[in-house]
Amino acid sequence: MSGRLIVLVGPSGVGKDSVLAHARASLARLPQGGGVRFARRAVTRPATAGGEDHLALSEDEFHSALDEGRFALWWGSHGLHYGIDREIDDWLAAGLTVVVNGSRAHLPLAWQRYPRLEAVLLTARPDTLAKRLAARGREDEAAVAARLARTPPPLPDGMALTEIANDGELAEAGDQFVALLLTAPTGSTAEAPSAPDQRR
Repeated sequence: MSGRLIVLVGPSGVGKDSVLAHARASLARLPQGGGVRFARRAVTRPATAGGEDHLALSEDEFHSALDEGRFALWWGSHGLHYGIDREIDDWLAAGLTVVVNGSRAHLPLAWQRYPRLEAVLLTARPDTLAKRLAARGREDEAAVAARLARTPPPLPDGMALTEIANDGELAEAGDQFVALLLTAPTGSTAEAPSAPDQRR
């Protein structure tokens, strides 16, 4: 595949949805969107839950889609299931840059399937995360504290990785992300390790 697969990861409250929205709006002003496509996630979460524009599926619908081979990537997190449609393979084959809102814990498996994957880690200070999680209003104080106390899984050694801090104005992190999408790939520093096939 001649395209680029860029997976954006980061903790809850770091602003991934906002950075992605900024990038979409910026790239929409360029011819052919700058050759960038954003994957829409299928999520076992109601469409009315807010946040990202996702394809809402029930548990049964998600597992049916999985059994039918409709997902290129899939994972579970915090009691929800997420899937990325196989259309991303067509976009990559066409030489496009494909952006996925992904999962840090799932990166090793994603890298095993797409060895040229580039990861972007969005970061923010703990106090910034706490304020954003509280403002989001989805969880009580205890749940927010539990999220902040979690130790994130390590990132795979050798994977192409860019870190972007999102503590200031959205445009700062958003413009950095757009610039990365429009630049040449950095390339992985090592071959992807073997990993077991994904299973439900």
